[in-house]
Parts: sequence; structure tokens; C-alpha cells
Amino acid sequence: MTQQSWSGSRRVLLTLGGLTLISACAGPGPEPAGPAPATPPPSPVQPSVPPPVPPPSPTPTGLPTIPVQTKPLYVVPAASVPQGSKAVALTFDDGPHPAYTPQVLKILRQHHVKATFFVIGQQAHDNPDLLRSIVDQGHVIGTHTWAHKDVSKMSAGRARTEIGRAVDTVAATIGHIPSLFRAPYGSWSPTAFQVCAALGQTSIAWDVDPRDWDNPGSEQITSKVLHQVGNRSIVLNHDGGGDRSATVRALRQFLPVLADRGYRFVGV
Repeated sequence: MTQQSWSGSRRVLLTLGGLTLISACAGPGPEPAGPAPATPPPSPVQPSVPPPVPPPSPTPTGLPTIPVQTKPLYVVPAASVPQGSKAVALTFDDGPHPAYTPQVLKILRQHHVKATFFVIGQQAHDNPDLLRSIVDQGHVIGTHTWAHKDVSKMSAGRARTEIGRAVDTVAATIGHIPSLFRAPYGSWSPTAFQVCAALGQTSIAWDVDPRDWDNPGSEQITSKVLHQVGNRSIVLNHDGGGDRSATVRALRQFLPVLADRGYRFVGV
């Protein structure tokens, strides 16, 4: 378009009184204060794609690797017992259970006793407030696999998932990583020990088993504890996995007797 045709068009537009803004833009304006910033071309619209969801990791955020055990600890380490005193460690498996764990905690609190709870990952996931209550009352938390499976029959990968998932769940709930592990049925294997060592988990067994898991009644549970216990004993009890009312009654019976015998109650 020539300058003449543009000027003629401009006169027509002004005469008609329309599109005044175009006329203003076409005419000379004031000098700009500085060069106008270049306007980048619009970016092409990209479709919104959600980030991929990573698969769940069987490896907990972890404790450092520890030496591989060849057997679990059956008694309290001597270094944990003050010289000249007798000690016993109470342990509870298969919880936390909403009916029985609070009763156990109440009795322990009444007798000023600290214990160690080996919790199942699924139970910990379903009862997070109860898990935190155990810790808040000064007890130690260990793990007992995710779903109470026999780790001695598992490959390393499967055992790592079964153990690590429980460790992860507990760590996320209580704010620190547990470091104690107890195999269901007291059944370990060289592979299980290697997995535990890689996850920073010390394997803990027991030397006193009143077989409360078989629900023999509170009198038999009490009798077996008092006859089998000795200095540095680790006593196996259960606060989950079934009807534990007999264990609760037995706990009321044997705790005062052990205290009268001069035992100090320690964690594992």
C-alpha cells in the first residue's frame, strides 16, 4: 500500500468518525522513555501430563548397615544391665491391638515398668494413635514384619519388602526408625539375617515363652514366667493376634512377684 492510498483511507476514516483508536495509533506519538521490551512469542500449549507415580520401595529410609548376625539375641546384653543387679525384659508381640494394648499399657504404667513392643506393620498402620501412645509412655518399638509372615522361607527381595514395609510404616508414624526386629514364629534364616543387617535391624528372640499365644489361661502363663525367668531373661508375651485377656490377667499376677524378687525391668 502506498503512502497516498493510506492517507486517503485515513481521511475517510476520520470523516466517518469511526475507529478513532486506529487513527490515533497510526499517527505519530510521543517519544518512548526507552526501548520497549521485546514480547516473546506465545509458547505452544502443552497438554497437562501428571508425573509418573513411582512404585513403592521396599527399602526403608534407613539405618546404617550392621554386622550380620548368625543367631538372634536370646537374652538382654550384659552391657545393658547395671553391675550387681538383676534385669528382665518384657516383650509383647502382634499388636498394637485396640482392646488389649491399652490394658497392657495401663498395668505397665501402674508398676512403673518399661517394655518392648514388636508390632505388626498392618496393625501399626491401622492403629497409629495407639502406636504413638506406646512410645509416648516410654516403651521401645520393634517390628514383627508387615503381615506376620515366615521370613525364613522367603527370598531376599521378598523378605526385604516384608520387613522393610513394617519399618517404614512405624518410622513414618512415630518419627524415628525402629532398630529391633523379631521374626514371626522365632524363625530366621541366613538370608533373613542378611536382610536385617542391610536394614540396620537387630534380631531379638527370647528365652522365656509362657505360650500365652496358645491361650492356656492366666495361671499357667504366670507359673511358666516365674519358673523360667532368670537374670537377663527376655520374656515373650502377646498383646495382639487373638484373645489376650489371659495375658492381661497374668501380667497383673507376675509383675509384682518379679519386682519383689529384685528384678529391674529393662528394654531389650
